[in-house]
Amino acid sequence: MEVCYQLPVLPLDRPVPKHVLSRRGAISFSSSSSLFGGPAPRQLSKRRGAISYDSEDQTALYIRMLGTYGDVRVRSQLGFEQERRGSHPYLYVDFRILHSRPESAGPVSARNVRRLLSFQRYLNSSQFLRGIPASDPLSYILDDDYTGQAKLMLEKVGNWNFDIFLFDRLTNGNSLVNLTFHLFNSYGLIELFQLDMVKLRRFLVMIQEDYRSQNPYHNAVHAADVTQAMYCYLQEPKLAQTLTSCDLLLGLLAAATHDLDHPGVNQPFLIKTDHYLAALYKNSSVLENHHWKSAVGLLRESALLSHLPTEDRLSLEERLGSLILATDISRQNDYLSEFRSHLDKEDLCLTNGGHRHFILQMALKCADICNPCRPWKLCQQWSEKVTEEFFHQGDIERKHNLEVTPLCDRQSNSIANIQIGFMSYVVEPLFLEWSRFSDTRLSQTMLGHLSLNKQGWKEGRDKPDATNSRASEEQRTSVAKDSNSRVLPQGSKGS
Repeated sequence: MEVCYQLPVLPLDRPVPKHVLSRRGAISFSSSSSLFGGPAPRQLSKRRGAISYDSEDQTALYIRMLGTYGDVRVRSQLGFEQERRGSHPYLYVDFRILHSRPESAGPVSARNVRRLLSFQRYLNSSQFLRGIPASDPLSYILDDDYTGQAKLMLEKVGNWNFDIFLFDRLTNGNSLVNLTFHLFNSYGLIELFQLDMVKLRRFLVMIQEDYRSQNPYHNAVHAADVTQAMYCYLQEPKLAQTLTSCDLLLGLLAAATHDLDHPGVNQPFLIKTDHYLAALYKNSSVLENHHWKSAVGLLRESALLSHLPTEDRLSLEERLGSLILATDISRQNDYLSEFRSHLDKEDLCLTNGGHRHFILQMALKCADICNPCRPWKLCQQWSEKVTEEFFHQGDIERKHNLEVTPLCDRQSNSIANIQIGFMSYVVEPLFLEWSRFSDTRLSQTMLGHLSLNKQGWKEGRDKPDATNSRASEEQRTSVAKDSNSRVLPQGSKGS
């Protein structure tokens, strides 16, 4: 495995500015940096965000209907005045409140502490605080995340049937922290990049906490699922043989942070409600820019890469942004057309750094929307969660007399119809091209699940008889067994 550059050891970490200590994922860490621009740091000291990312997109109708394409004609004229209030009473309300669910009573600090602990450590520490002696005097300090069933699951983290929901339960809601730390360690990235393990752990915990658990879909479990899928793609022969240590680091970081601090609503909602993020990023890749800059903020706050030369660190941050921005689904056709063109010309050369980066972008795009390519049990759960989030946005829009986004209207849509359209117009075209690039058992398994899951939603919509349902279930079981088989050599078309 290639190491990208010689890593110096600096005597001191760069101090975190005082105005940053009260928040995370912000932008005014270094106002002189070429990555940042726009308003003065003081104006933005209580929020996240940064520069705009310009693009003009011509996308398919269904992608626009997905609710992530912003009409560039609807532009805010607000500037960045914090005291400005729009015509709608909820425009500046924290979306955490809009999406909140009743929680058990108790101080916030106590809940935050519990999120940092494994179940066993929390149990022992709570007994210690109540005066109950523990059998092991150190048991309330030691973290035993990697034992039992969770450890067994991590041994099979490259299995396409990996159940992230079960893993999240086994780790007491810490799936993103444990999975990502395990992958960093298994790739040897901690040693290669001389990462401080305490800083890394703190960084991963901050990432997990900055995902909004109130979101049914865009939460830390989704990020962990995308990270696991990304790992599966990084293990594919073409990538495993050519990716550098920098590529691996960026791929895992981008997967873990690609939806950081997602508000649970889409870009058109932010635009039509004059949200400050829409103004900040000029209605272009609003959410993706926010995820990127939030990730950069956490990298700098944790000082995880502070020992690297400034030029290399800024380069890593910029390449991280390029990967996250590629997940903007409104640019799906642009990336897909470029990918198809490369495959038609057969000119992809993975010894070329630019081509490797492009393939990482495509891999992340696949990982981000791979739910329909999972076994039916997982596909169904993710479909229900994303539809719940869509419908929740629609309920907010209806409540405040806004035009309801088409796919967010629970009165005129169903899970089955939404998923069939999504699979047909977005997922299938992308994964067909990916299978042309990486023709392995995994690619065939994903396409097999996609076909059967699509049929399953159609059957559910059309209410088929029990015989057809049993036959489809047998087919799904067969494909699930297939996905446990070894990977075929690159270019093989074995069944």
